[in-house]
Amino acid sequence: MSRIAARFAALEREGRGALIPYLEAGDPDMETAAAILDGMPEAGADLIEIGVPFTDPMADGPIIQAAARRGLKGGATLGRTLEMVARFRERDDHTPIVLMGYLNPIDSYGPERFCADAARAGVDGLIIVDLPSEEADLIEAHSAANAIDIIRLVAPTTADDRLPLVLRNASGFIYYVSITGVTGTRTASESDLAAALPRLRARTDLPVAIGFGIRTPDQAASAVRIADGAVVASALIETLAGTLDADGRAGPDTVRRVLDQVRTIANGVRSARTRTETPAEATESPA
Repeated sequence: MSRIAARFAALEREGRGALIPYLEAGDPDMETAAAILDGMPEAGADLIEIGVPFTDPMADGPIIQAAARRGLKGGATLGRTLEMVARFRERDDHTPIVLMGYLNPIDSYGPERFCADAARAGVDGLIIVDLPSEEADLIEAHSAANAIDIIRLVAPTTADDRLPLVLRNASGFIYYVSITGVTGTRTASESDLAAALPRLRARTDLPVAIGFGIRTPDQAASAVRIADGAVVASALIETLAGTLDADGRAGPDTVRRVLDQVRTIANGVRSARTRTETPAEATESPA
């Protein structure tokens, strides 16, 4: 069983959802990013999503765009991101790691070589934002050969007749993009999310994590009452950015403040379900 499948299975037994915090590789430098990564499991991260900086992050709002620029300036590359994951694996062999990024760096690296190197480093899943389902064969065989999950993105605008194609060969979990637009710009209502999830549940048995727009412990708690996980990105990056000096360097409390925020959101996630119930039960309409 993969780390991702094992973690979601364990959380289901515990009767709670997953917190999936995000960090940008190299933001504001490789050492600080690695320190945040190392501290996230103890702070309450169930899975961790690492953004790979790219010059044209089309799905990301201004907060994560700025993080990507800082990450590139801080020396992040796809190769150095894998090195960071490999160092993390020397201390933690259990917490699932998902890389989120864009196709161009993977294509330049070479999809077959990348998947082999990612597996050796300890990467468990990939979210490739701009990889259309019609072209997924570019990487699917290589990811499958290396037991790396390809995590599909589903949006509110994904048509029902397209869902089978989008979900084909999906593994790990489904990432539900809760809003139309870029990251960190607004938040979907709990009623919108509750209405959206049943059509996914009807088409896949994979866990569903909600992202784009989750910023507070209450919003994360709402997400895991409806789905299986909550992805928190822009709020953490915004906190990190607020600790940097005028030259963009990490401050003395950068790591602590980000990890403290992860702990606060983790507390919200862990207290979200007042009884052992499945997310499917939470989205059922009352009789």
